[in-house]
Amino acid sequence: MPMHVCSGAMLQCSFGLAPSTLTVLPTNQMMTGNMPAANIMDNKPMVNIMPFGMCTSLANPTVASATSAALGVLTPMPCVPLTTAPWAPGAPTVMLGNMPTLNDTSKLLCNWAGVISILVPGQFTEQIP
Repeated sequence: MPMHVCSGAMLQCSFGLAPSTLTVLPTNQMMTGNMPAANIMDNKPMVNIMPFGMCTSLANPTVASATSAALGVLTPMPCVPLTTAPWAPGAPTVMLGNMPTLNDTSKLLCNWAGVISILVPGQFTEQIP
């Protein structure tokens, strides 16, 4: 059964060179594992989703530009996540702030072609169906 995700969860982007952490603001006033619980709308770049070190996606304009300047040699640039869609699919059986809660099997798409996944849910005691 999937684990409930909370603030402090470890994330990884398919084009990022380093892991990042999920930051969940306590606006929904629900805790899991003594940390604020997440729902699928905790997807805001630079608020909930922090950078993943360097980005290697050629869909990212800064990486494409740097790679072009280096005569085609892939040149990673600092990651600035651009996530506009919510996490999918979430756990629609458990609602948090009128939105499905976030479980550790959910994925988030970055507009620079990356897929963000949850490596560590932030807590290991509460599961959600």
